[in-house]
Amino acid sequence: MNSVLPERAKFHHMKDGTAEDWQIIQGEFFAFAQTLPDRVLGHLRELEGDCGGFPVDRLTHCLQTATLAHKDGRDEEYVVCALLHDIGDTLGPYNHADVAAVLLQPFISEQNHWMIKHHAIFQGYYFFHHLGLDRDMHKQFEDHPHYAYTREFIEKYDAPAFDPDAETYSLEFFEPMVRRVMAAPKQSLYKAAME
Repeated sequence: MNSVLPERAKFHHMKDGTAEDWQIIQGEFFAFAQTLPDRVLGHLRELEGDCGGFPVDRLTHCLQTATLAHKDGRDEEYVVCALLHDIGDTLGPYNHADVAAVLLQPFISEQNHWMIKHHAIFQGYYFFHHLGLDRDMHKQFEDHPHYAYTREFIEKYDAPAFDPDAETYSLEFFEPMVRRVMAAPKQSLYKAAME
């Protein structure tokens, strides 16, 4: 079997890279970046079967959250945020909201990013007091412009999405939305290089 290896940059230290080297790397970067939705969807599937003590597994919770948001008429970006809000549960159990927020940040509005980044504190209203924590921790943000928006996300979509009998759309239903939202970054350090 005769396989052709992809072209690679020639340097051993970044300071020695040439424009030609960086053209090769840039081409590989863009090809790799285009497959991000596949990797995100694959990681989301890893939440299946992981209940963590909840009445539904983590994937079902994410799907129910997105289903509720979609049925309520939220736009695709919001629905994708609802779908991916807990994707960090496996890699960042101590800061899952931050993991999701960082993943989504290049593709979403500042308002949606803030909502995802802070949703763990807001959802704590329902259970922090059972763990010896302050259930009103969210109140530190009462003057923030996205406070009410984030509370609404928790109350209408996140908190009620643990029902084994609730209507739950499939991941395949949401897949085209994920691909559209993550098709091109709205903000990124590398955005200018992509244009």
